[in-house]
Amino acid sequence: MTSINYRKLLPNESRIYRAIRLESLEKFPEAFGATYQEALSIEKFRMESDIEEQTPERFVYGAFAQDELVSICTFVKNESSTGSIYQMYVKREFQGKNIGKGLIEAVIAEACQNFNGIEIILEVAPGNSKAYNLYRKIGFQEVTRTSSEEIRMKYIP
Repeated sequence: MTSINYRKLLPNESRIYRAIRLESLEKFPEAFGATYQEALSIEKFRMESDIEEQTPERFVYGAFAQDELVSICTFVKNESSTGSIYQMYVKREFQGKNIGKGLIEAVIAEACQNFNGIEIILEVAPGNSKAYNLYRKIGFQEVTRTSSEEIRMKYIP
């Protein structure tokens, strides 16, 4: 198997982020709150600016196979001592190889290093059992089902 490198996206990589984000919305629309058509009309995503500015409160990690970005995961620190994981995506041909697990663990490590004692949460769509089971394996536990559209989970180290 190709070796995978996990790291924060660099300022000059905001365009490759945009390409994989659009791909995620097009190929797995049921897994995300935004739609591909809506995203196409946005000139520049907020996360593109965040990647360019490199703030510790908002970052995108990527998994790279050689020089190809094959997976993304976004972290955003909230107002309180919580942070959220968003936009988790692994390209179809790289799924089932523990890349998503490694990527989320790298994001958690970065967030915990930057913000001591931070509580990390995420939401997953009901029916997205692959993602749900992955999150459980990493250490997330279901907190609430806020609606029929999302399951809220919290990281319990």
